[in-house]
Amino acid sequence: MLQRRLWWFAILAFLPTLAIFAWVRIYPIGETLRLSLHKWDILSKNKPFIGLDNFRELFHDRLFLDALVNTSIIAFGVLAVTIPLALVIAGLIHHRTASRFSGFYETAVFIPHVVSLVPAAMAWKWIFDAKLGPLNALLQYFGIPAQAWLFDPVLSVICIIVLCSWQALGYAVLIYLVGFKSLPVSLFEAAKLDGAGGIQRFWHVAVPLLKPITLYVSVVTLISGFNVYAQAFVLASDSQGAPGRQVRVLVLDMLENSFRNYRVGYAASEAVVLLAIVLVLTLIQFGLLREKGRK
Repeated sequence: MLQRRLWWFAILAFLPTLAIFAWVRIYPIGETLRLSLHKWDILSKNKPFIGLDNFRELFHDRLFLDALVNTSIIAFGVLAVTIPLALVIAGLIHHRTASRFSGFYETAVFIPHVVSLVPAAMAWKWIFDAKLGPLNALLQYFGIPAQAWLFDPVLSVICIIVLCSWQALGYAVLIYLVGFKSLPVSLFEAAKLDGAGGIQRFWHVAVPLLKPITLYVSVVTLISGFNVYAQAFVLASDSQGAPGRQVRVLVLDMLENSFRNYRVGYAASEAVVLLAIVLVLTLIQFGLLREKGRK
């Protein structure tokens, strides 16, 4: 009887939290799925059910396909830059734990993650400026011609990857530092006694043991990369100030279809596609890391 009462108490205690979570998270997802199956125009009272027509139209829409390609390149580019760099930086900071500057190193790396996104993007936009930016000034000092960083579609994508990686790096390093501190010291000491150097201990002992951390960080980084919006909105705006024209991304395309073109159902179908891509890639990441762990 006491055990049953404890179970009921636990269920009732969790119900308000679960109700709020369902209202804030689950209901919007279900509503988005419903809207994606309708021709939902804000200006029209008639909102007919059209099935999968929105999804069929998506894959014939050049703007959507361009946004999908750009977003995928940015997301995987950020992942490729952030994970190895965060792992190395975290290893270096952990190695210098005894240093009185270790706290400064951690803070310096983490600050970009908590800096407001729009001011940070504006600062990077100045850095990449073709005429007044310090990056081109540095390149010209070494005899390298100046580049139109924010006016070339390919270079603009690279600039966005740099900005997103700069922001994501601090969080990834922090999580990896937690993982390094939880590793058993005895394994590193045994490897050192066997003659393994610092790089060998890092690569053959630390990296395999940090696979669960790598899985978590890679999933979070990839999801964040596919949700890129403000970086492209600010950084890749054209010379007339129109936002994101050089690099079109999925979230920007959704917002334009929803609030500028009033095609809410069509924008909802884009959101569903984005959700499906993120879920599939997350499952693939789980599968790959589990297979490597078994080997």
